[in-house]
Amino acid sequence: MAKAPTVEDVARAAGVSRQTVSNVLNAPEIVRPATRERVQRAIADLGYRPHAAARQLRTRRSSTIGIRLNPYAGGISGTVLDRFVHALTEHADARGMRVQLYAAREAQQEIERMRDLLDGGEIDAVVVTGTFRDDPRTTWLARRGTPFVSFGRPWGADDLDDPAHLWVDVDGAAGTRQATHWALAHAGPDVAFLGWPEGSGTGDDRERGWREAMPAGRAPVRLTAEESVAEARRAVAEALAAGMTLDALVCASDALAIGAHLAATAAGRPDLPLVGFDNTPTAEALEISSVEQLPEAVAAGALELLMGPTGSVVTSRVAEPGAAHVLVEPRLIVR
Repeated sequence: MAKAPTVEDVARAAGVSRQTVSNVLNAPEIVRPATRERVQRAIADLGYRPHAAARQLRTRRSSTIGIRLNPYAGGISGTVLDRFVHALTEHADARGMRVQLYAAREAQQEIERMRDLLDGGEIDAVVVTGTFRDDPRTTWLARRGTPFVSFGRPWGADDLDDPAHLWVDVDGAAGTRQATHWALAHAGPDVAFLGWPEGSGTGDDRERGWREAMPAGRAPVRLTAEESVAEARRAVAEALAAGMTLDALVCASDALAIGAHLAATAAGRPDLPLVGFDNTPTAEALEISSVEQLPEAVAAGALELLMGPTGSVVTSRVAEPGAAHVLVEPRLIVR
């Protein structure tokens, strides 16, 4: 097995002293930019990784990002967050950071867990998931001064412009616009939308994309169901039984699209064009078109906001962000 590179190896490759390498790792602001870049290049070329325990003792920092492990709820769409956490862990590792998972069932419990981990020096920053209006977690983190980024918008008046709340999200409206344009071109003018009850930031955003893509002067059909295969099946079955004209159906999630598929099949319309959202393995197995969220791109965007475009553990701190948010455009997968 090859010997892991050492500080001495980095110093030799960069043509600097061991102390200069240590300064770049722990206090980069005191090192001249040209020298710092040379050392960082040597670190990258050699694949040097500072010893985490020793670094924590020196810097009083854990180089660890905390993120909640969502409670298992079953269903169709839970794989998106699983993929996001997996990608976040991989991208963080490439930057010399670690990810600490913690459990919490509701917002206040999560605040207590974050407080324990931050006070104990176990994490330095947080990635918040599942944001909602007036989210107490982001308010608490901002008041404490803890570096954080959320997967999901604050869903308020400052969604796009507040630099104090860094966030990364999927452009749901762009995804349903793509889906609706495809349905209009390949199925017909009567493209309905099956979404959740109004008031969900994510759901309303996805509905907006559909409405923006529909031709002016038409009265588009909007069906409603909770996030449930059974509820979606009932809503679409009722619409078809009532003689509603449906050329295609754009859905706010894959769970809704699967319920719609079951209803259409039972009503003798197994070929009704459907588009879901999340591109889950179930939608793929049933050959249902869907919008792919690209959680790997979301994870990369979250770390870029949190640490800067090139920041890593060698910066010794969470870097100043270059923007307030990253909006990832999804892609339509047609089957």
